[in-house]
Amino acid sequence: MSSSPESQQAPEMPLIEHLLELRNRLLKMVLAVIICFAVIYPFANDLYLLLSQPLRDLLPEGQMMIATDITSPFFAPLKLALVLAVFAAIPIILYQLWSFVAPGLYAHEKRLAFPLLFTSVILFYGGATFAYFVVFPLVFGFFTAIGPEGIIELPDIASYLNFILKMFFAFGVAFEIPIATVLLILTGATTPKDLAAKRPYVVVACFIIGMLLTPPDIISQTLLAVPMWILFEFGILFGRLAYKERQDADEEELGNSQ
Repeated sequence: MSSSPESQQAPEMPLIEHLLELRNRLLKMVLAVIICFAVIYPFANDLYLLLSQPLRDLLPEGQMMIATDITSPFFAPLKLALVLAVFAAIPIILYQLWSFVAPGLYAHEKRLAFPLLFTSVILFYGGATFAYFVVFPLVFGFFTAIGPEGIIELPDIASYLNFILKMFFAFGVAFEIPIATVLLILTGATTPKDLAAKRPYVVVACFIIGMLLTPPDIISQTLLAVPMWILFEFGILFGRLAYKERQDADEEELGNSQ
């Protein structure tokens, strides 16, 4: 006799046990960030130099970055170390979240959820890496070349840090397009066929986003828009596979309930 879908879930826990479990998971997340911060902070100054390299390489000879606030030389590397600690702890944070919600998922949902979590981490890191190696040289090359003659460029270290962190986050989120596409399909909000029919609008939206996130030149806009479009196509491809698996799971559930 086939087991019902409900039997694929863990036994229900009382509310107080859920809250205790959530507290323990949150403490482990915070501990992971603290440990990563303790490891990263001694190298904070070196890491700042590494992240500022794309801009410093483009500054005219004799010009350098400055600190306009007396506390910036301390707080800028500190902030960078803290943000990098959170980035480094993302796999652990997502694992703790996964461990908290996994007992309430059906077997077919577990098979899809963990790969989606893992892929989302890889894509986020991929977006940040793409921003550093491809986008930053173009952005900073544009900004350093467009300034009026006679103006000495002395970028502030705190302003620069805020800018690159926003760019890292923006590109990391932009590279989550395949995950968002698959989730829309899995939740029933749309279908792969409907998304494919909206492809022309998505391509236009990718170039609009590229225009907003990059300098106003066609090269850098294209370097962001084209990867986003390609990621959307991958999202449709994997969405078709997820959609078929969800349909098979629904048919199996229907068969078990009869």
